[in-house]
Amino acid sequence: MRFLGRALIGLFLTAVCVGLLALAGYTTYGALQTRWADDGRSPQVRERVFAAEVLPMVFGPETPILTAFGQIRSRRTLELRAPAEGTVIELAEGFEDGGAVTAGQLLLRIDPAEAQSARDTASADLQDAENELAEATRALELALEEVEAARMQAELRARALQRAQDLAERGVGSTAAVETAELAEATATQQILSQRRALAQAEARLDSAGTALERRRIALAEAERMLARTELRAEFDGVLTEVDVAAGRLVNRNERLAALIDAEALEVAFRISTAQYIRLLDADGRLPQQPVRVVLDVFGMDVAADATLTRESGAVEEGQSGRLLFARIDAPRGLRVGDFVRVEVDEPSLPLVARLPASAYGSDGRILVLGDDNVLEAVEVELMRRQSDDVLIRGPGLQDREVVLARTPVLGDGIRVNPVRPRTGDAPEEPQTIALEPERRARLIAFVESNTFIPADVRERMLRQLAEEEVPTAMVTRLEARMGS
Repeated sequence: MRFLGRALIGLFLTAVCVGLLALAGYTTYGALQTRWADDGRSPQVRERVFAAEVLPMVFGPETPILTAFGQIRSRRTLELRAPAEGTVIELAEGFEDGGAVTAGQLLLRIDPAEAQSARDTASADLQDAENELAEATRALELALEEVEAARMQAELRARALQRAQDLAERGVGSTAAVETAELAEATATQQILSQRRALAQAEARLDSAGTALERRRIALAEAERMLARTELRAEFDGVLTEVDVAAGRLVNRNERLAALIDAEALEVAFRISTAQYIRLLDADGRLPQQPVRVVLDVFGMDVAADATLTRESGAVEEGQSGRLLFARIDAPRGLRVGDFVRVEVDEPSLPLVARLPASAYGSDGRILVLGDDNVLEAVEVELMRRQSDDVLIRGPGLQDREVVLARTPVLGDGIRVNPVRPRTGDAPEEPQTIALEPERRARLIAFVESNTFIPADVRERMLRQLAEEEVPTAMVTRLEARMGS
């Protein structure tokens, strides 16, 4: 009990001492604050200086590049539809998706039994019509000969009547003989009329036979056309796609079987804004046929092709804006219909502009330039174009002045900075090609061979480059980025 009492007394005394010391410290600090306030002095504050990368601005002519994205399409596309109904009995060897065909090549044949039977029947009917025409022609010839014979007989009867009348006038002949000659002459005239009637009927029969023959010829031509429709041939050289037919299938007339596209007549359709479209127009307000560059990004190996701007859409589609332009591709190697590509068009050159990183241009339309004593000044400039990660600006009195390349929240007007200027010596450039280890090379080759999205010709070119001793650095970087390594 005595020990516990002493311990409590010691703890109490310790607490009292700590409290007295704290009170003494607080009193001393309060006295110092009062003295500082009476002296009117404040603690010195040191100005903060931030580091900023700067570069002199150089103004001169620049050619802006209009970048847009579009899709490859074919200028000649033909839907292949069944020309007749029936069963498909024959298909061409390459009648499949991606199959190449030539103009005039037989693509498929539909069972021609019914069409052949109709054609043979029409041919037989034509033969009958030809026979009928020949018979009518012979009948007409006979009718002409009979009319001629009747006329000759009428002439003989007329001469006999003339002799009988002469004899009667001289008193040699009798009146009965004259009457008999007159009756014979009238009978001959009646015979001429009968033969002329038969001739008219023969001529009518010939005309009818000719008309029937023409009808049979038309029917035969129609039957031959129906027989020809059992075959489907390619109208031009191209590639088949969207094939939906097989041998033995029953098809209906005008049923869609496939599509034929001309893989060599390609164009790119891309949409730009109205402001960009107006900048492309020439002095006459027309769209110039200027060169265009089409780029397809394939694992670091850009497939590029030259094109020519040809035309624009006649109207703006509902729900769309801007203008839809078309460019004809000159040599579409490695490009396929449906590829999503990047299109680059050179705009008219801009004089007296400076190219800066986009990070140097603020949202308020100003840039930060270095002033006296390394103090920043905010200067308003005119934004002319945005070019990927760069901007083209124009401003008076800024030639050779140093500008901050990357604005940060701590940098602003009136802030003193420590300028960081680029080194005057040339920095070592990244090598264009590198040598690969066998394991790394094998991994890249396997990835390219297993990727089915790469066009065949591009894949072969990439495999050839990967097999070489030095491989392009950009291609290796892009492939490994896609592989996730």
